[in-house]
Amino acid sequence: MLDDANDRYRAPALDKGLDILELLAATDESMTQAEIAKALNRSPNEIYRMLDRLVRRSYVARVHGDRYELTLRLFALAHQHAPVRRLVSQALPVMRQFSRDSEQACHLAIYDRGRIVVVAQMDAPSYWSYSIRVGARVSLYNTGSGHVLLAFATPEERMMMEAEREEQAEDKGRPDNLDERLVQIRRRGYESTASAQSQSVYNLSVPVLGANDTALAALTCPFLPRIDRPNVPDMQEVMTILMAASRDLSHVLGRGQAEA
Repeated sequence: MLDDANDRYRAPALDKGLDILELLAATDESMTQAEIAKALNRSPNEIYRMLDRLVRRSYVARVHGDRYELTLRLFALAHQHAPVRRLVSQALPVMRQFSRDSEQACHLAIYDRGRIVVVAQMDAPSYWSYSIRVGARVSLYNTGSGHVLLAFATPEERMMMEAEREEQAEDKGRPDNLDERLVQIRRRGYESTASAQSQSVYNLSVPVLGANDTALAALTCPFLPRIDRPNVPDMQEVMTILMAASRDLSHVLGRGQAEA
């Protein structure tokens, strides 16, 4: 929720609608009007009219009689945004080839106003896969994607990103050695670190670079060692495949921006 104490201009109705959307987006199950009101510390009467408008505009659906959940309208709106749509359309064939060659899953993440958002995802070709859903928001400080996006930002962009950072549940604050680590990542061109969220998973992350050599996105493989098949690529081989995918995608997108 927003802290209105220092807001110069307030729009209570808009805030109320956004609070409802953010609450439903963060909740796996549908919610009743009373549950929404309680979670937002508002009266059911306050919530009723806003819910009615959100249902009529198809942002929220009423299900099972008196329960509410998000529709896919926000997802559709996000994918109408031209830069993201172009990025995803160019990335998917490269990601698909990476997954085939490495037999690992991968995802593409971007920085968006204080948060890292997964905008595309590709499962491994085998029957099992470790993946992150599209639309997930992940940590700036505790993920390979976040580290890469910080490392390949300009100093001014990095300051802005950290100032706007949206805290995630798994965040433990800014790591003491982060500045040194970001220098290392930029020098070697990738991040390789044990996952802060899952055991046995290693985050292999590389930048997708634009024309000015800053990161448009981070391409990440949540690498899981295979013990059932000895001939699949190991972690070093997967990193080599991932860096080649990054170069291919950076060439396409960077060249496209330079010619625009």
